[in-house]
Amino acid sequence: MRRNIFLALSLVAILFSFLTVAARRVEGTRAARARVAGSPQKRRMSALRSRSPVVREINLEGLKKLLQRDGQKSRPLLVNFWATWCDPCRDEFPDLIQIDKDYKARGLEFITVSLDDPAEIKTGVPQFLKEMRSTMPAYLLNVPDPEPAIKSVDETWGGGLPATFLFDAQGQIVFKHMGRIKPAELRAALSKVMSGGVTSDK
Repeated sequence: MRRNIFLALSLVAILFSFLTVAARRVEGTRAARARVAGSPQKRRMSALRSRSPVVREINLEGLKKLLQRDGQKSRPLLVNFWATWCDPCRDEFPDLIQIDKDYKARGLEFITVSLDDPAEIKTGVPQFLKEMRSTMPAYLLNVPDPEPAIKSVDETWGGGLPATFLFDAQGQIVFKHMGRIKPAELRAALSKVMSGGVTSDK
């Protein structure tokens, strides 16, 4: 009888020790997760994901200023004209974002210019850019007559979207493409202009 009681007490003690160790491990895991979630880096990443991109409104003069290159400290400039209502524009955006990631460190300046209605500057446009996780500087062109703006970019451009233009450091168009981009072609042109080579208009 005593032996049975002793064995029962021993089992209870072992079980209690096991549960205590398990509880401590769970508590330690929770504390570690809380520390990671509360770290400054984690909070910054969370804030970036939840923050909508800023879309700046520009007029004709603002567009011209963005495209201006002085040839000295200027970097090559890639400009994509797009709109949320343009399906090919939306379809190509993931490729553009990846190109920006791949070439930004090499000195490429990449901006996007939306031709949406100005009423979309705080709604549809930033919402789409947020969904795409776009980090390129974003602008919305607000002009009473788009024709002068279109011709200020390229005399041969009829205003169709999407339209992508690559300018060298001197402000000359060295590559252009109307319609959805072909990533391989754009990358070839970028690699050439980033290395100081000369490419031809497309």
